Amino acid sequence: MTLEDALAACPVVAIVRGVTPVEAVGIGEALYAAGLRAVEVPLNSPDPLQSIAELAKAFKGRMVVGAGTVLRPEQVEMVASAGGTLIVSPNTNPAVIARAMSLGLVPAPGFATPTEAFTAIAAGATHLKLFPAVTYGPGHVRQLKAVLPPAAVTWAVGGVGADHFLDWWTAGVRAFGIGSELYKVGQSAEATFEKAKAVFEASEALPR
Repeated sequence: MTLEDALAACPVVAIVRGVTPVEAVGIGEALYAAGLRAVEVPLNSPDPLQSIAELAKAFKGRMVVGAGTVLRPEQVEMVASAGGTLIVSPNTNPAVIARAMSLGLVPAPGFATPTEAFTAIAAGATHLKLFPAVTYGPGHVRQLKAVLPPAAVTWAVGGVGADHFLDWWTAGVRAFGIGSELYKVGQSAEATFEKAKAVFEASEALPR
């Protein structure tokens, strides 16, 4: 499954910060059952590479699995070795983007300004993560979309919830990174499913 396939099925990437390897597959099953098809384990989680490896093995061909908070090229290599295919960052680092591209992974660098967005695009990124999105708002994206290339897929991540999907979607966002609204440390798979189902249903209401 490609990232494009995953986002076409549901434009939400689940951010499971703090998940442990023991919990990872169960949480992944809950997300999958609810309709989500992409998940990232931030690298500041406990033993994140093991969680990524467990998820990548369990959901091969069914979900896109990757890492968040990827800051250095060597971390990209470790994620690739674990089986992850998505590299999400809070910042724009051309070296991280280039390493991801060279390994056949999909980078989703964080940006705020037009300079950062075009720096990321020049390095090869087509997915751009506005972060923290809540600081800038849908109007920021609306103005940026006038100059960004049509192939650029803009994400809204950071303080964005299902209640505001439509505002962001109308502005031109085509993917959302959702964290605490979906998963909090220690949360059960059952609770994760219920939260993910609500987020999925909200995404289904978006015009396609």
